[in-house]
Amino acid sequence: MATTKTKKTAEAAKSGEVRLRIRVRAYENKVLDNSVKQIMDTALRHDAVIAGPTPLPTEIKKYTVNRSPFIYKNTREQFEIRVHKRVIDILNPGAKTIEALTSLSLPSGVEVDVKMM
Repeated sequence: MATTKTKKTAEAAKSGEVRLRIRVRAYENKVLDNSVKQIMDTALRHDAVIAGPTPLPTEIKKYTVNRSPFIYKNTREQFEIRVHKRVIDILNPGAKTIEALTSLSLPSGVEVDVKMM
């Protein structure tokens, strides 16, 4: 996805205006990208200035388990879980923008964290 950054975002960041930081996490990157696109479309529909989505490093958790508890005790199996993350900044969100984002229905498996800065 391409980043949408204009001169307005740079000026707004310097002046210390209010921004809404949305962190989105999911196990599947396609579901994550679809939900980020849905959030961006909703914000752009209400004339909000958007910076992002910025991809964050993928968190990889690896688990090692024994294959067999008795005979083949020295053989191991590894499993991993990947958590994909994105950050979207919305500068100077209006009341209608915030209301539209809160009423947005995202697919299951997508975790959204919203902070007002």
